[in-house]
Amino acid sequence: MKVNILGSEYNLTVCTEDEESRLNGCDGFCDETSKEIFVESYEKVKDDPHCKLNLSVQINKVKRHEIIHAFLFESGLAENSEWAQTEEMVDFFAIQFPKMLEAFKAVDAL
Repeated sequence: MKVNILGSEYNLTVCTEDEESRLNGCDGFCDETSKEIFVESYEKVKDDPHCKLNLSVQINKVKRHEIIHAFLFESGLAENSEWAQTEEMVDFFAIQFPKMLEAFKAVDAL
């Protein structure tokens, strides 16, 4: 699927590591050089009893995480500031964004 990131079109793909070898060892990644985002589908582990129970929630969290990376790359912040490269900061926004969106909607701030 296509997603507009500050005027740049990125292709977001949910797939397995077998389909995209660069997913090896990670849940997702953003390649700003090719304008691609890949997110693990967890197809290989969905029946593992140690796997997270609600994989759609996990996949959406990883999508948000990688899209935030793309926004930071496209804005120039990823290359020019240390905070914009930290996984903790990206995770904060990826995890909290749905709550932030609801708060903005509640006060008609969009």
